[in-house]
Amino acid sequence: MNDAAPAPQVETIDDHARFVAWLRQVAPYVHAHRGRTFVVAFSGGLVEAGGLNRLVHDLSLLSAMGIRLVLVHGSRPQVQAQLVLKGVPARFHADVRITDSAALECAKEASGEIRLDIEAAFSQGLPATPMAHSKVRVVSGNFVTARPLGVIDGVDYALTGVVRKVDADAIKFTLANGAIVLLSPLGFSPTGEAFNLTMEDLACSVATAIKAEKLILLTETDGIRGADGELKSELSVQDAEAMLSAAAVKGDPAFNLKYAVKACKGGVARAHILPYSLDGGVLAELFTHDGVGTMVSPENLEKMREATPDDVGGVIKLIEPLEADGTLVKRPRELIEREIDRFVVLEHDGFIFGCAALYPFPREHMGELACLTVHPDYQGYGDGERLMKRIEQRARAAGITSLFVLTTRTAHFFIKRGFRPATVDDLPEARQNMYNWQRRSQVLLKQI
Repeated sequence: MNDAAPAPQVETIDDHARFVAWLRQVAPYVHAHRGRTFVVAFSGGLVEAGGLNRLVHDLSLLSAMGIRLVLVHGSRPQVQAQLVLKGVPARFHADVRITDSAALECAKEASGEIRLDIEAAFSQGLPATPMAHSKVRVVSGNFVTARPLGVIDGVDYALTGVVRKVDADAIKFTLANGAIVLLSPLGFSPTGEAFNLTMEDLACSVATAIKAEKLILLTETDGIRGADGELKSELSVQDAEAMLSAAAVKGDPAFNLKYAVKACKGGVARAHILPYSLDGGVLAELFTHDGVGTMVSPENLEKMREATPDDVGGVIKLIEPLEADGTLVKRPRELIEREIDRFVVLEHDGFIFGCAALYPFPREHMGELACLTVHPDYQGYGDGERLMKRIEQRARAAGITSLFVLTTRTAHFFIKRGFRPATVDDLPEARQNMYNWQRRSQVLLKQI
């Protein structure tokens, strides 16, 4: 009788490996977001489309990761439905509702219903669901003071308002005590009047007042698209303002982009415009490199620059897998610390995903292009070639006329980019003396 355990299925092993690899990949984002404050605004369309429970599952997960959340909900379709039921005509100007007393009552009813639905969703805790063991407390209140929007272009907006003041200290105190803050698109004046607010204005005002790290707008818009129709995954404030000035983006996308820019200029580090129709869109935006919508930031977050001592850890983490499989020669940390000024790095939002180094041999006017590495998840976008060109620029500036590389596995990459096969004898004498005959790396040379 054979009591040996059956061999595990290949599919199970592969699934396990993929899960572990994915979890390790998102770990840096988990560490980066922990303790940060995000303002998440979602339109009433998301609730109407039945996406509230899925969003609450994701937000509950973010809260469990230590992210502090302020939620702002919209209510436009729900208000519209209330108006239809009561036979009251809806009025808009410049895509903003003109709120008379009847419309305000509809806004109150709609907001109250949505708020209760949100609180109920966060109160779930059934076993075998994403909310199992969840203990999320939701706090609402009169955190926002408002004033009338007034008369614009000869149009009186009546009880439509804009944010006048946000009680930032009260919101921060609530967040510090582990609760989620929930805000409806209503504000109150010191005289006790209520005003109907736009979700975008409220969310932007709150995010700037509490200096949130992120403003996330979940709307009908799937992001910002350029003239070619391609989705812009990232925009600087300068580029976004240029698109708005040139009327290159219109309608709802322009409305959302205006508030994203305003938030960034008000001190919010990042603003994101995402489609609420995409299940899990918030998680995909926060925990993947490219995201799924458009991120607006004060400056372009992806940059190539000279490495500094602060980058040593990032470079080591990047090259370790390639050292482990023999693609790169093992470099002790002490060596990288001494030679970090020879490196250039590619960075995105604090994450080092590419590097390369130049080792000059001035007497022969030659230089070694070394440690050219791009993270596997970001290969195929031309970053390796960008790093190589930067090294070539540095080499020319130093009076170097030819570059060489030593490689065991990537010769084809360099040959396609102008390198030609050479021999160890073609290397500078000092580099010949350091050549590792056990690795038997190919030598490739390029005139620059």
